[in-house]
Amino acid sequence: MRETVQQSRLRHIKEPMTNPTSSVLTLERKYAAVLFDMDGTLVDSRAVVDRVMRRWAAKHGFDASRILAVSHGRRTIDSVTEFAVPGMDIEAETQEIEDQEVADTEGIIAMPGAAEILARLGDRWAVVTSAGRELARRRLTAAGLPIPDVLVTAEDVAIGKPDPAGYLLAASRLGVPPDQCLVFEDAPAGLEAGRRAGCDVVANLGAVLHPFEPGCASITHYAQICFELAEEKL
Repeated sequence: MRETVQQSRLRHIKEPMTNPTSSVLTLERKYAAVLFDMDGTLVDSRAVVDRVMRRWAAKHGFDASRILAVSHGRRTIDSVTEFAVPGMDIEAETQEIEDQEVADTEGIIAMPGAAEILARLGDRWAVVTSAGRELARRRLTAAGLPIPDVLVTAEDVAIGKPDPAGYLLAASRLGVPPDQCLVFEDAPAGLEAGRRAGCDVVANLGAVLHPFEPGCASITHYAQICFELAEEKL
């Protein structure tokens, strides 16, 4: 069976997992820029999301486990719309959830190796998140991570992930072709969005246990990846 373009570019070198660097993903090309999802990819916000969504589910008598199972990696308004009952004010409910998330930063931490990889990238990176702008800035700050010059949030796109609009917009704002970008994601919807944008994608499995399709390049710590930036934006 012939390798796909994605598989030929990303080769996983497996060794016994005895420390964070014992299994190294070596990327055989140089990238013009790197695009990151936020929650679960740069920032571990599971505790906050769990608290807020369980409160919202209890308020309406919804099954919290069902909501949490599908809400990760999606815009809040998309999750609210999916579970809304007749007569529910979707925009008001979305705003209520987002206000609670902005106010609650307890337990938010950076993903392992996130600060170190960002320090290597200079201005050649962006965040593409399903969160709102205020929430994204709050969570990055709470995790002790820098806020990038290019921050694409829920307000910037009409359709959320898995639509590729966010990643296409980030590449455009960075002034690089999407097919010269590397995307880090942790949710199936985000991985699909990155692929549909024409980017190479790597799954960060450090915070969630989503099932991924066979052949999906993955890491659990940024120390497990080796790649280079092109000398100039291509």
